[in-house]
Amino acid sequence: MGQEQFAAMMPYICADLVAMISLKDELPSEEAISRLYSSKLYELLENEDTKVWHYSTDMLYSLYSQEQRTGTIDFPDV
Repeated sequence: MGQEQFAAMMPYICADLVAMISLKDELPSEEAISRLYSSKLYELLENEDTKVWHYSTDMLYSLYSQEQRTGTIDFPDV
């Protein structure tokens, strides 16, 4: 995938993930955005080479939640 295509997809991926964080963690959208953008998961997500963006929103939320609880991210074997 080209960098332009990846850059075009990121807002949609992040918007879905922020909506899920806001809903499941009962947070205002602004707080959900702040927490996502300050996470290690987001750092990995914005790097196309990691391929983290391939995961579903549910999986990304699970990884985000795990990081919030434990401070680590354990990626599933795929």
